[in-house]
Formats: sequence, structure tokens, C-alpha cells
Amino acid sequence: MPSRTIMALFLTMPLSVLAADSYSPQFSRCLDKANGVTAAMIACIASETKVQDARLNSNYNALMASLNESRKKELLEAQRAWLKFRDLNCKFYYDPDGGSIATVSANHCFLNTTEQRASELKELSQP
Repeated sequence: MPSRTIMALFLTMPLSVLAADSYSPQFSRCLDKANGVTAAMIACIASETKVQDARLNSNYNALMASLNESRKKELLEAQRAWLKFRDLNCKFYYDPDGGSIATVSANHCFLNTTEQRASELKELSQP
């Protein structure tokens, strides 16, 4: 399926579909109010990314506190690799020929990947 077709499908979805269960309720409301306006959507995504980044850091610190020194080093190494992956992978979403939706896609990738990692770290910290 060509990327433009995927983007068209993305644009026709209700914006609240983009909000995962662990996203804040404000994010869904913000996206609904954005009404498909690119700048507004990016602002919503940026705001929620801050929320999810704080969640990720909190879950990371909680997990680190529960580990022995050897496992802490392993987690640190894994987290550094994950950060590099997230940044490079989501940068790829920004297609210079993709128009304004490419910017939304790249930002949403960054948010979604951060939310997934925050959830993963939370699960790892639970017995």
C-alpha cells in the first residue's frame, strides 16, 4: 500500500483512535478539538509526549531501584539502545516529500514509542 494511501487512512480515522489507553484523557480531548488541523495536532502530541516522557522516567527509576548493580548496568545499556532506536526510527517517519502529515506521523511515532516503553518498564517492575 503506498504511503499516501496510508496517510489518507490516517486522516480519515477519528482522532481519538490515536490515543492509547495509557494516554491522558486530556490528549484525547485535545485531538478532538484539533479537528484535523496539523499545528493543533502537533501541539497535542507534544504536550502528551511530555506526560509520557515523565511516566517513562518514573517507571525507569522505579525499575532501576529494584535491580542489583549488574542488572542496572544491563537496563542502562538497553535504555540507551532504545533511545537511539526511537529517535532514528521516528526520524524516518518524517518524509520530506510527505507534506504536513509526515510531521504529524513523526511526532506521533515519538509519542507512541515513548508510551509503549513507559508501559513496558512498568510491567518489568511488577513481580
